[in-house]
Amino acid sequence: MTVATTGTLGVDFDDAVLGLGLPPLAEAALREAGEHRSDAPRSMAALMRAQALAPEHPAVLIAFYRHHFYGHRLGPARDVARRALVAGARALGLPACWRDVPRQALAGARDEPITRFYLFTLKGYAYLSLRLGDETEARDALALLRHLDPDDRVGGALVEAVRQRALVGEDEDAPSAPPAFGAAAWARLAPQRPSGVHPAAPA
Repeated sequence: MTVATTGTLGVDFDDAVLGLGLPPLAEAALREAGEHRSDAPRSMAALMRAQALAPEHPAVLIAFYRHHFYGHRLGPARDVARRALVAGARALGLPACWRDVPRQALAGARDEPITRFYLFTLKGYAYLSLRLGDETEARDALALLRHLDPDDRVGGALVEAVRQRALVGEDEDAPSAPPAFGAAAWARLAPQRPSGVHPAAPA
């Protein structure tokens, strides 16, 4: 699937997800941020330069996400995930708000970079919401992910399993069922209905 632009960069999104299409100065700034990740102020300064040059480029968003996540700043990491969801939605032609995305499988979950970027971002958003104690956001994001990625190509079922175990207070050290993969990973979990969505009335 080809998408015309990412923000004002005018690059193909598939290439952008792979880290291509960056202005040279932005690429250099990201490289500097990575080289100095142990120096948070210097790394952040480099990231800010990259952002000024390519604010919606996936490589910049991913770098910001990792900077906050590995620095244990989960709230800011989730804020970046929200921005990444909007950028991915725009490229896919989906509603900007993830809650408005149609609940149907997305083609390309296996090998299309743009689709996988969106799905992995939604999974990350759900995980961070869970870690931050935002049960409603985590539940609803995972319920959507279950529809968008029914074959569990990005491993969202594992996050949902953790969420369900925490909900019932199950001991994390308790024996678990043998691992399941693909659609079977979702099938073994109780389906979750997002808030505000109700089953259709019987005919």
